[in-house]
Amino acid sequence: MNYVLLFLLAYCLGSIPTAVWVSKGFFGIDIRDYGSGNAGATNTFRVLGPRWGSFVMICDSLKGFLAVKLALFLPQFADNDIAFLNIQLIFGIAAVLGHIFPVWANFRGGKGVATLFGLVIGISPWTALACSGIFLLVLYLTRFVSLSSILASLAFPVFILVIFNVDNHFYRVFAVAVALLVILTHQKNIGRILKGAENKVPIFKNRDRRRQRNQ
Repeated sequence: MNYVLLFLLAYCLGSIPTAVWVSKGFFGIDIRDYGSGNAGATNTFRVLGPRWGSFVMICDSLKGFLAVKLALFLPQFADNDIAFLNIQLIFGIAAVLGHIFPVWANFRGGKGVATLFGLVIGISPWTALACSGIFLLVLYLTRFVSLSSILASLAFPVFILVIFNVDNHFYRVFAVAVALLVILTHQKNIGRILKGAENKVPIFKNRDRRRQRNQ
């Protein structure tokens, strides 16, 4: 019974619609009616600006991080590293599902990237650091959060399967599934990038202005 209750708690935690509550509470709008229509950090960056986008990203990441830590309430797994990691993954996945299909927001949420990132921070901090480095580099070069998320997610299974060679089959399958999920949920973004129609987030504008003046 404890497993079920903690799984539901993780889902409810992930269901907290940060972007929706911020947009309605501080701006009187529903973020899902603007931009891409997603209740996530990327769309918040685009519609409400970097300050609120950063706030939503931190909160959504925290949901994944806290969800995996719920496994600490199951001390019977403390002496079994593989079983403990697996139950962490299950609770983290529940939070991601909650973010994508939030019970508190009519099951219309975001794409789950920030919550996935928080999950990885809670389980594999070094992997999260490596993936965030790729994310920030691509974001700096392109200002496309979607492209940054896609490339960072593609790097995730590479780190797990090849570089760190994690000896856990469930985690390895999960890493590949994450990359596929992010690509699947970003199909429209990929199409817009290929057409040159993808919106850039409002950061690094001064850098771009300097480039334009130097051209």
